[in-house]
Amino acid sequence: MRRSLLIVGMLGVGMLAGWCGHALTPGQVRPRSVEPRGPLPEWEQMSIRRFKEASPSVVYITTTEERSRDFFGLDVVEVPAGSGTGFIWDEQGHVVTNFHVIQGAARAYITLADGSRHDATYVGGAPDKDLAVLLLAKTPRDLHPIPLGTSADLQVGQAVLAIGNPFGLDQTLTTGVVSALGREIQSATRRRIAGVIQTDAAINPGNSGGPLLDSAGRLIGVNTAIQSPSGASAGIGFAVPVDTVNRVVPQLIARGRLERPSLGFEPVDPRLLERAFGHQKGVMVLKVARGGAAARAGLQGVTVEGRRVLAGDLIQGVNGRSVADWDGLLDALEALPLGSSAQLDIEREGRKQRVAIRLEAGRE
Repeated sequence: MRRSLLIVGMLGVGMLAGWCGHALTPGQVRPRSVEPRGPLPEWEQMSIRRFKEASPSVVYITTTEERSRDFFGLDVVEVPAGSGTGFIWDEQGHVVTNFHVIQGAARAYITLADGSRHDATYVGGAPDKDLAVLLLAKTPRDLHPIPLGTSADLQVGQAVLAIGNPFGLDQTLTTGVVSALGREIQSATRRRIAGVIQTDAAINPGNSGGPLLDSAGRLIGVNTAIQSPSGASAGIGFAVPVDTVNRVVPQLIARGRLERPSLGFEPVDPRLLERAFGHQKGVMVLKVARGGAAARAGLQGVTVEGRRVLAGDLIQGVNGRSVADWDGLLDALEALPLGSSAQLDIEREGRKQRVAIRLEAGRE
């Protein structure tokens, strides 16, 4: 009888525990109550807003290349080649990305933020600037071109946001600051890209071609490279400045290539400049092309008198801006409109003088 009462009492306790919530077994702990979070700080709300605003403009790019299945190359198939990021430039369906993202590709495909996948055609590229433009084969409705900012007034410490597809993970946001300005990196053609933005916002493989935004959600750069021994983000990423992008992309859309000034002269090899002529900085004219811009400007190349080799004109500046080498000279001249004139600061026979040269179109 006493045993029956004990069993009934235990059942009653178990039922009571069930009524109160749930029965606890030995070792179980009730979950703690959740504390209310409260409103998010303004800086977090800003990041969330900017991501929601910009993500419809960001696309995922995949490429394929052709490979042969047999020794004779009679059976050619398309295989995946790589992937990267891009962003909508205009309502006509032009997409901007890095040149190295689509370099060597047979075909390119663009996945929009809504998940739809589209064929894309190659419009043009500027390998020296690591920029390229694709065009959606069919233009969808309601494309969202990304708002443009400027890189001329950037400051170190300024907040930035990067959106991309690192490791194929779509629509990924990373944040950071402008770590440094005026950096230089090397393009696919081994020419320097000047004025590059350095950021600590995490940039990994797959982020290439994606937008770097300021706190207002405007494009200030195109993420292009990282500096890391492991190939993953180490807090040092680089972006081509938007002022360069905004100068190059319209030319790629209009002509499929970047037009740059044709100077009409051959420079002295920089390795010989100091050894032969005792100069470390500047661009020396070796040979002037007949009828070219340099000839009309009166530039003089290297000459030989008997056993003496006389130095040619040494270009040391453009419109008062000093230049140290050939890349620096091209950077200074490419920033000027074609058809205009530039003032070259030169040294001729030990004397400083200024020569005007007209910037004529040439092909990259």
